[in-house]
Amino acid sequence: MSVRYCSSKQYPSSCSGGGGGSSLKILGSKGYIGGGYTSGGYSSNSFSLGSSSGGCFGGSLGGYGGLGGYICGAGFGGGSFGGGYGGGSFGGVFGDGGLLSGNEKITMQNLNDRLASYLDKVRALEESNYELEGKIKEWYEKYGPSRPRELFDYSKYYCIIEDLKNQIISLTIEDANILIQIDNARLAADDFRLKYENEVTLRQSVEADINGLRRVLDELTLVKADLELQIESLTEELACLKKNHEEELRNLRNVSTGDVKVEINAAPGVDLTELLNNMRTQYEQLAEHNRRDAEAWFNEKSKELATEIDTNIEQISSYKSEITELRRTVQSLEIELQSQLALVC
Repeated sequence: MSVRYCSSKQYPSSCSGGGGGSSLKILGSKGYIGGGYTSGGYSSNSFSLGSSSGGCFGGSLGGYGGLGGYICGAGFGGGSFGGGYGGGSFGGVFGDGGLLSGNEKITMQNLNDRLASYLDKVRALEESNYELEGKIKEWYEKYGPSRPRELFDYSKYYCIIEDLKNQIISLTIEDANILIQIDNARLAADDFRLKYENEVTLRQSVEADINGLRRVLDELTLVKADLELQIESLTEELACLKKNHEEELRNLRNVSTGDVKVEINAAPGVDLTELLNNMRTQYEQLAEHNRRDAEAWFNEKSKELATEIDTNIEQISSYKSEITELRRTVQSLEIELQSQLALVC
């Protein structure tokens, strides 16, 4: 890059400007910067930069008036790089001919340095951009499809993805329903199992009561047999007493029919017949009373036992029917549980 700078009251033909002024030209491999200003016409010129990528740098130096001047903003613009930079103002005291002060050269050198640094940055960015574009192009040539637009076209898969999502949701809901049904079946089976165990316990208690009542019935049967034996013995004793009484009466009659008359002046003896009759009557009453009491007690106990047996038989039959129904329900629930488990597997 080369820099040319001209400054004088009267400018040669190689420097641009009218009526006196200065010009600046920076030449480089990518382009150039040209610029100038005039003090006589107060017109503005521009700095421009041309590059191989089509970018440019433009700026302007404003016209000077009075005792000072200013530099307007400058900006970069172009294809791959854009930005802006605003310059500061500076001023100087003009003489009779309207010339700048002695700081003009230093100011222009600072501007040239800043522009050169910006150009270096632009060139480095363009080179890096070019390298990145080459790498991207190389990657697409190596890994990308023939038509890159088709790589990101997923619209044809949206319907399939939506259907699969719906299927997953429906299967998840169905699985949850099956799990709920299995839990309900398990709870129902546990409930029926508890009921079955309670019914078994109740059945065992009823059977124990029946066995106890059977023992009571056996005891009553033994008491009845004992009473029957007592009645038979009392009946035989009564028959024996009657026979003895009849024999005594017969003997007394035979004695009374004789001619012998014996008169005994003594106190009358005990009438054995009356005594025997009284004893017979008492024994008969006692036997009848015992028989009636035993018969009433036996009939009452027999009725109670028969009622309890009938009630227990009815309860046992109802329990048996309930147990049968519960077994059927448990079997149906087990079958349903096995079918649900088979569906889940």
